[in-house]
Formats: sequence, C-alpha cells, structure tokens
Amino acid sequence: MGSYTTLELTSDGSGVCEIVLSRPELLNRFDPLLHHELTQALRAIAGDTSVRAVVLASTGKAFSAGGDFELMEMAYKDPEVRREIVGDARRLLNAFLELPQPLVVAVQGPAIGLGATVALLADAVVAARSAVLADTHVAVGLVAGDGGCLVWPQAIGMTRARRHLLTGDPLDAETAFQLGMVTDLVDTPDAAHPAATAIAQRIAKLAPLAVQGTKRALNQVSQQRASEVVDLALAFEEQTLATEDLMEGVSAFRERRAPSYTGR
Repeated sequence: MGSYTTLELTSDGSGVCEIVLSRPELLNRFDPLLHHELTQALRAIAGDTSVRAVVLASTGKAFSAGGDFELMEMAYKDPEVRREIVGDARRLLNAFLELPQPLVVAVQGPAIGLGATVALLADAVVAARSAVLADTHVAVGLVAGDGGCLVWPQAIGMTRARRHLLTGDPLDAETAFQLGMVTDLVDTPDAAHPAATAIAQRIAKLAPLAVQGTKRALNQVSQQRASEVVDLALAFEEQTLATEDLMEGVSAFRERRAPSYTGR
C-alpha cells in the first residue's frame, strides 16, 4: 500500500488494516503532507478487497491537534495556498465518505479541529476517559469548514452541535459518550487502540457483502448531508483564512492571551 512519512499503514492478513498517525512530536497536526498521505492511504484501502475493517489510531499524547498554524499564516498571505487547503480538505472528506469498509477510530488523547472531524467520520469511536474532542475553528477566527458542520450535527444533533461549533468549547470523552459522539469508553489512553482493534476484528469476521452493503448505504446518507453543507462551509472557511482576525487568533494562542477580534 506504499510508504508514508506521517502515518504507518499495516495489515496482518486478518482482514483488518491499521492506520496509525505517527508524528507525536507535532501532535499529529494536519499539515499538507498528512492531508495528502491520509487521503492516499484511505483510497488504497478502499480498493483492497482483502480489507474488511479499518482501525485509525494515533501516537503520543494527542490524537491530533488539528490545523497547522504555519500553514494558516501562509494562507493569509497567498490565495493559492487558500485554494490548496480547501481542495485538500474536500479530497480528504471524500476519501472518508467513500470508504466501503467500516472504520473504527481510537482516540487516546485530545482530538481538536480537523482531528475531531476525522474521529467523527468513523463508524465507531473508542475514546479514553481522559480524552477531549473540540472543534476550535471559531476560537482562532476560522469557519468550521473542513467537516465540522457535517459531522457534529450527525453525531450529537443540531442544537448541541451549534452550541459547541459556535463556541469552540470542548467535550470530555465521558460527556461525548453520553451524547452519542463516542461509542465506547476505555479507562486509559493505552487501552483505546486495542479496544478499537478488537471491534474491527469482530467486524472483519462477519459476512463482508452484508457489512459493506450496510456501510455503503450509511455512506449515502452522509454524502447527501455533505452535498448540502460542505461546499458552503469550505467557501466560508476560505474567506476567513484571509482575515486579520485569523492572525490575531493565532497570535493570541501562541502568546497565551485572550484574542481581540475586529471582524476584519
């Protein structure tokens, strides 16, 4: 299935394929390379008939810290970079929404921004009790365009999704479990990956035509919802990538102070 820099892709012959985000020193943030490699990995898996279930896990303290501030700063200055970001986001979302095999995600630590979106694109979400999920786009001056407006309402309903997407407030894993965002809770971060693998192994032993037919039908629902909201949300996010408020949000985060937004 190829070699990668930002992730490890393995299959043990049991029908379960594992993707592990492997840059803990960068908190597994989504820079262009991870966007491209994860999209490539998902497409390779989708075309592999020997794969019956997929596990997505991560390494280090964070599942993913979300977006890359350096990339945001480049986007502020360059409209071509903004277009590339939107294109990468759309391609990654499509790769998830078109995946025919069930996907189980192991969230061992914070899943922030696009990290939370990726987790919520799964068919089952295993999370450590100490983990948190948050879409913090608005907190740094961005529209939640790269999937948040799609997956949060599907996971916890529109009213709850509005509450968290419009504030950026996090959900701890136990609350997320109570709301239906997390499907399985484990006590420690180290237990998340094995628990997710166990679920994937159970799925891999089931009749593949039945499982994948069900998954394709569920994908159709998500794809229809995506057609209603994703293009518009990405267009709005592209606009906010060019704002002074974004630069203020990034600076305030780095300086550990409250931002002062002007609407420009």
